Amino acid sequence: MDDLEFRLYLKIDIDQLDLWIEQGWLIPETSGGQRQFRDADVARARLILDLMGNMGVNEAGVDIVMELVDELHGLRGTMGKLMTAIGRQERDVQRRLFDSLEEVDRV
Repeated sequence: MDDLEFRLYLKIDIDQLDLWIEQGWLIPETSGGQRQFRDADVARARLILDLMGNMGVNEAGVDIVMELVDELHGLRGTMGKLMTAIGRQERDVQRRLFDSLEEVDRV
């Protein structure tokens, strides 16, 4: 989706969009000198709209929330890779890893 479609879909103006990109809350792809937005950008923009509108969060608060969302997304990816790596191990190794995890939970 291009710049205009994105703004019309979300009912935002160019100044809002430019601010969100400047803040790093949205990072559109660029093709032929034009910004292109993905479904993930739409989801992030909706979150920003909810935070700033319905919830009354200021720019500093949105910045923190977006950083936390990005960290959470990264951690989920890392956890998925870790689970794949564990799944590739022999059953005995898997059992020892999960036993060790349970021990850590008890501490």
